[in-house]
Amino acid sequence: MRLGADHVRVRVPATSANLGPGFDAFGIALGLYDELEVRALASPGVTVAVTGEGAGQVPDDEQHLVVSSLRAALDQVGASQTGLHLVCHNRIPHGRGLGSSAGAVVAGIVAARGLIAEPEALSDDVAIDLAGRIEGHPDNAAPAVLGGATLAWSDDARFRAIDLQVHDDVALLAIVPPNHLSTKAARGVLPATVPHADAAFQAGRAALLVEALGRRPELLLTATQDRLHQEYRRSVMPGSLALVDVLRAAGVAAVVSGAGPTVLVLARRDGDERTDADDAVRAAFGGAMGGWQILPLPVDRTGATVQRVT
Repeated sequence: MRLGADHVRVRVPATSANLGPGFDAFGIALGLYDELEVRALASPGVTVAVTGEGAGQVPDDEQHLVVSSLRAALDQVGASQTGLHLVCHNRIPHGRGLGSSAGAVVAGIVAARGLIAEPEALSDDVAIDLAGRIEGHPDNAAPAVLGGATLAWSDDARFRAIDLQVHDDVALLAIVPPNHLSTKAARGVLPATVPHADAAFQAGRAALLVEALGRRPELLLTATQDRLHQEYRRSVMPGSLALVDVLRAAGVAAVVSGAGPTVLVLARRDGDERTDADDAVRAAFGGAMGGWQILPLPVDRTGATVQRVT
């Protein structure tokens, strides 16, 4: 397959995975974006410029995750490789459980979609499967591709996903700590097996979460209960789990976002500018933020986008 363009712009949303009980399956796209420009070059080699999150810390060569994912996507459709110039304006925090790595993977795949002459060859289904194979699981990649809330799974060695309805009253708050945490560390404390009663509990709560997100947001507190991963992670993110405890005791549906340590609040709108979680969040900090950031974020309902630049 030949290239059909040599310059594209990409926007990809932050994402939150698990949403409590939906371990490695549920995800939701957030209105916080990385923006990139990719140019295909006649000469070989790669140059990468990064501003914002990750600047001076991420690779600036073939090892950059956007570059390696773009190349994997070109290989997927049999397109020729090319030299690349990549400019990244990053707003998604790194190492905070907001899908920065999945966003980079999806950005690379979507950039390849914009560059090739037949973009349909990298359809959403193909992009989700490829991103899932690169990441190892599709929970963040699926909402980054599709937008909104998603449910992802593996079927016959392929990763798949469907979109889920999100009620207009659902409002999201990402409460981001100053410290980062590696996914490896967060997953390293999880047990290989869990009690049958916990697995059965989790299955019921995950099913309820679909209803709570789409039609009954008043059920979000109950639907986001979890027994499979969050409590096990208390040793590596004690501050985040303490905040989750405080907010849930106040009736707020708070969960660890993905592998953490960001806390995601699934609130309900209480007027144009307020949510039913605002007072509890304010009280939890008592005016002393200690480096934490509270980011009210809309649900992104579009997913990653690519535009050819002429």
